[in-house]
Parts: sequence; structure tokens; C-alpha cells
Amino acid sequence: MSLFSALSVSASGMSAQRTRAELLVQNLANSETTRTAEGGPYKRKDAVFSSAPQTSEFSAFFQSELTNPATGVEVSDVVEDTREPEKRYIPGHPDADADGYVAFPRINPAEDMVDLVGAARGYQGNIAAMAAIKDMILRSIDLLK
Repeated sequence: MSLFSALSVSASGMSAQRTRAELLVQNLANSETTRTAEGGPYKRKDAVFSSAPQTSEFSAFFQSELTNPATGVEVSDVVEDTREPEKRYIPGHPDADADGYVAFPRINPAEDMVDLVGAARGYQGNIAAMAAIKDMILRSIDLLK
């Protein structure tokens, strides 16, 4: 794997973790949303990652010479929670049903915060990998001087 391919793999990981973090923040922000444009409470969203070949114009030549091309990660799907909403008895609420129950999203803020920390650590890990690759490239250039 060339160093430029490794940069591309880390960049794809950063992009995927950014998308995951955005979804987690959206979940946290809407943890008490009882009414959406689609009707009903907000539904928790999750990112599904899958491997994806990494190509760029510069590395296309190198990729054609390699037997094992570099694979990175991409967000292949965003899935919504299909579970029934959590019901809370709040009879005076504008979204309460005839029995006085309000449907709230099934979101556990503590779980989403832990996932958000994991996404941030994954992002930081990709930054560290890119910094190491950059250092290797700079040292290679110094050796060629």
C-alpha cells in the first residue's frame, strides 16, 4: 500500500466518523421531540459502516499495480430505530393521546454520549495515522535530497 493510499483510507475513516458523530448529536438534540414533520416522535438514527475501495486520481496508477487495493470505510446506510416509542403519562401535553400518554423517542442519552466519545476517538485515531504518514512522506523526501 502506498503512503498516499494510506492517507486516503484515513480520510475515509474521518469522514465516516464525522457522519456518525453528526447523527449522534442529532439524536441527543431530539431526545425529547414528540412531534416531527413525518408525524409521531423523532426516531433514533444510526450509521452503518461498510468497507469501500479507495481511489484517487493520483493513486489510480499505484492501485492498478497492487494485488490488494486499499479499502477504507464509508457510511453505507443510515437506519432509523423501528422500536415502539416510549410512552409517558402526561395528560396536559399537547401531543397526549386520549388516555393522556405521550410518545417519546427511544433514546438513551448516556449510550449516545458514549458512542459520541467513541466516534471522537476514532476520528482522532485517523488524525494520528495521517500525521504519522505525513512524517514518513517528509522523511522520504529528506532522504531523496
